[in-house]
Order: sequence, then structure tokens, then C-alpha cells
Amino acid sequence: MIEVKNINKKFGDRAILSSASVLFEQGKINLIIGESGSGKTTLMKCMVGLENVNKGEVLYDGRNFIAMDDREKKAIRKEIGMLFQGGALFDSLTAEENVTFPMTMFSDMSAEEKRERAQFCLQRVNLPNAGKLHPSELSGGMKKRVGIARAIAMGPRYLFCDEPNSGLDPRTSILIDNLIKEITYELNITTIIITHDMNSAIEIGDNIVFIYNGTIWWRGPKEEILKTENPEINAFVYASEFMKKIKKTFS
Repeated sequence: MIEVKNINKKFGDRAILSSASVLFEQGKINLIIGESGSGKTTLMKCMVGLENVNKGEVLYDGRNFIAMDDREKKAIRKEIGMLFQGGALFDSLTAEENVTFPMTMFSDMSAEEKRERAQFCLQRVNLPNAGKLHPSELSGGMKKRVGIARAIAMGPRYLFCDEPNSGLDPRTSILIDNLIKEITYELNITTIIITHDMNSAIEIGDNIVFIYNGTIWWRGPKEEILKTENPEINAFVYASEFMKKIKKTFS
């Protein structure tokens, strides 16, 4: 479980996040949605320490990450898995070497232990034979799966995913969605996904957080967001013709 309490973040005089408070449940798919520039990515960066906050708390199972010193924060980071937009793999490393990278950074595992763990993670994402391939030899969906394998290499308690379906075709998007869902339930981790894809939100989301102009505008289960009459939410959720058709089923 991760709890955000009254996070405020400014860049110069511009407020990006204003008193943002929200609870992300363990063993659930927690989605953050909102328009571009609404503060979604900034919130995630503040939660993992890539951006400093002006005010507020981020509690990892009751542990205040913001108030920790560098040594304590490093311990928390060992419990965090990150799936970056586009995969963010190292081009010069093989898939297996990409997966072992966080183990090299954050563990004392032997070379053989890291290799075995990397092979296990690649097999878990259905890429048992891709270990020796470089990113240039992988499709977009395969890169995302290698990124997921790397994110779970350290056995995380918390998983952050930034636009995991970005640039993927619909069929591959469903594959990635289902894989993240399976891993979340299997490992009982707290998963947080930033997405613009309402199809993903409806398919795999347990809880949804809607950010509007840097504030937590709405939060709740996905079934309720389809029924709300809030104009800002409706303008975002039902922007496509496909989602407008779905809205009619709830009218």
C-alpha cells in the first residue's frame, strides 16, 4: 500500500500538484488518468524520488519516504519496480543483461544467481529464448515484456508503469495489460499505472484516480467512473466514439 498525503509540487511559480492525497491499494491495479500536463507523471516522479516535493508525505506501508535519508531511500528503492515508457532498455546490453542490471545495482547476488533470476523473469513474461537478443532485435511488445522482466527482477513490493501500452497495437496492448495484471495478483504487489488508454482502464483497472489541473479530482472503482456526471471526467473518459457507445449502456 502507498499513501500520498497533501503533496505540493511547484516548478518556479507554477503549481503542478496541489494538496494531492490518495491511497493506492496493495494487490490492486491502480490507474492514474488525466489530460496531458495534468500532473500524472510529476506525481509518479515525486513518489519514487525523481522529483523533490515542496510539501507532503509519501508513505510506503507507513514509512515516510520523503522524510528518509539517502540510505533509507535506497532501501525502499530496492522494493520498487519501474516500467518506463518505451521500455527504456540499454541498447548495448542483451535482454538478459538488461534484466540483471537492477540486481547488479542493488544486490550482492553472484553472477550465476543473477543469470538464473533473469532467465526466470524472462520466462515469466513469455520470452524464454530472448535472453541473448539486443533491443534492436526485439519488437515493441517484446521490449515492453523485457522491461517488465527487469521491473520484477528484484521481487518488488511496488510496481510503477508509465504508459505501458504506448506505441503498441491493440492485440499487443491487451497482452501487456494481462501480463501486468497477472503479476500484480500473483505477487500481491501495489501496482500504479499512468495511462491515457481507457480501454486498459476498463479492462484491468481495479481503482482509478483522475487528476485534473494538479488536483485529485476523482478516485474510485472503475465501475463508478463510467457512471459519474462530473463534466471534467466525462470530457476525458468519453472523448472517443467507442467510449461514448459504452456510456449509453450505463445511461
